[in-house]
Amino acid sequence: MQFKDLELSDEILSAVELLGFTEMTEIQEKSIPIILEGKDVIGRSNTGTGKTAAFGIPVIEKIQKENSDEIQSLILCPTRELAQQACDEIKKFSKFMKWVKPVAIFGGVSIDRQIYQLKRGANLVIGTPGRVIDHINRRTLKLNKLRTIVLDEADEMLQMGFREDIENILKYIPDERQTILFSATMPPEILAITKEYQKDPVLVKTISKSRTVEAIEQTYYPVSAGKKFDALHLLLIDNEPKSAMVFCNTKKMVDELTEMLLNKNFKAVGIHGDMKQSQRTSVMNSFKSGKTSILVATDVAARGIDINGVDAVFNYDLPQDNEYYIHRIGRTGRAGKSGKAFTIVCGKKQVMELNQIARRTKSVITECELPKKSDIINKNILAVTDSLKNSVSDYIAQETYTAFKLLKSEGFSDEDIAVMLLNEKLKEKNIELKMVYIGDLNDHQKEIDNLEEKKKKCLDEILKNKEKLGVVYVNLEDIVALDKDGKIIEGAFNEEKQKAEVQSPKEANYRAQEISNENSNVSSNENNGESYATDNTSVNEFNEFEDIPDIINAEGIEPARREEVAENLKKYYKNPDAMLALTPLEREYYEKLVGILSEKIELKKENKQVMTLKNPDNKWGFSNIVLLSIIAIALAIVVLIMIF
Repeated sequence: MQFKDLELSDEILSAVELLGFTEMTEIQEKSIPIILEGKDVIGRSNTGTGKTAAFGIPVIEKIQKENSDEIQSLILCPTRELAQQACDEIKKFSKFMKWVKPVAIFGGVSIDRQIYQLKRGANLVIGTPGRVIDHINRRTLKLNKLRTIVLDEADEMLQMGFREDIENILKYIPDERQTILFSATMPPEILAITKEYQKDPVLVKTISKSRTVEAIEQTYYPVSAGKKFDALHLLLIDNEPKSAMVFCNTKKMVDELTEMLLNKNFKAVGIHGDMKQSQRTSVMNSFKSGKTSILVATDVAARGIDINGVDAVFNYDLPQDNEYYIHRIGRTGRAGKSGKAFTIVCGKKQVMELNQIARRTKSVITECELPKKSDIINKNILAVTDSLKNSVSDYIAQETYTAFKLLKSEGFSDEDIAVMLLNEKLKEKNIELKMVYIGDLNDHQKEIDNLEEKKKKCLDEILKNKEKLGVVYVNLEDIVALDKDGKIIEGAFNEEKQKAEVQSPKEANYRAQEISNENSNVSSNENNGESYATDNTSVNEFNEFEDIPDIINAEGIEPARREEVAENLKKYYKNPDAMLALTPLEREYYEKLVGILSEKIELKKENKQVMTLKNPDNKWGFSNIVLLSIIAIALAIVVLIMIF
């Protein structure tokens, strides 16, 4: 059914046409005519079905011109974001109805501006229960002439503890009113409110739930508890969503996961209830504008977000409520478009819980294996090469040739330049090869000790044949080497035969930054013939790394990563060239930390050096002896005076 088939004003129809809407969704088709008749309504509809327009359009249509300075309608929403977004939608639908004056009121921002807007003659208020109560108590919001009240996401408001506020608000509203309630679920608390505060309500129930899940490709991935982030990392790299939402069950997990994604060079932001309004607004603007591509959120925060066009949804934590699953995956596959939903589960118990969710929501959730890193890398290598092939006919700027000639003049070959550029292109694809120079393995002993036995054998074979292999990098996770073309040698570790094999690659002609593992523990500096030690114990047994815990605390690094960061900081201080293997973001991060550590160490070395040069043998100097003698004489005089 189309909007033009309803008895709507020309102003509304013009706004709808301007927004590009023609066909109504199921909830709109069923709700709008009933609300226009003035009947109380209970609407059951899920996220992404167009329910804001379902109640917003008829509420706008019922605003009277002659009483345009009175508050005629109130819409209550559970969160600040949802209130603002509902207000924005209503402004779009009332674009050609100048007498409709919507105002959003919610906490977390200055109340003075809201008071000013209300006094200017608002007639349609959209707000959160807490701030509405605040305005009522201040007498800046008068509801004695109210004709319509809408409770949007009523189940969520009750779950957030707003029942008392809602009931208090309803006491200030005339008995002769229209009460509209929208809720995804119908718990007993909702039924109690409808029984007490609605008159012969009409139940509008949609079947959009099944339509929503049918349009979404749903998969799940069983992993061990310690591999959840690795699984998410692989799925993000493999699918490359332009926009994605990742759901967690706790605010703490949102913060931790956001930081982990940022450390992996993903453009991620997090949102939860403890954030200030200015922070939440900044996060949402960043995500909606495309500056960040991944939004990490809790279920409560997500219920107040109206975002279209999300390519994929990732359930990092299994939802605690069956209905939350529908709300989560409803963020993708909207308006008839296809989408993807990925769920990461740990253990048989979570698999059983997910199967139960699938049965109750009538979803088909398929078990899948995680993509292999080697497959992802090869796929991205092909994507990069295809991209280059397609750009052959593109215009090449003169500056490109200038840069090329400059590199050639510095001794780089054509192949060097090509490989370096391809390497940068692959970095843009967020591929983590984690290649370690074979001479630098001593710095990775902890990782080597954790390798499976068959992978250790493969590494041993590579080490035995290192003379034959020449300059080669090794991936400690997959045990692979690089050939002349920079391709991964799959034969370096053959999973099918489960035995180590080494293929000798041809001489690597590309320029590789060789990371030296020859870190001298003791160095000697000449200063007027005096020498002093600079190893880990240094002069007078001072520990050059003793300030690392203070540096880590000052940077606010979470406890789970402190040991890892501390070890990396020691390694990169000893061998700064090792940072060349990091992503640009990681390299910048560790360069800053190494700089702070270096300053502290140099300061200590200078202090220790001064002490050592003054007293090489740690013996008392002449000045110290004189000082003690004077003190002794003074004490003797005092004693004599006391005696006599």
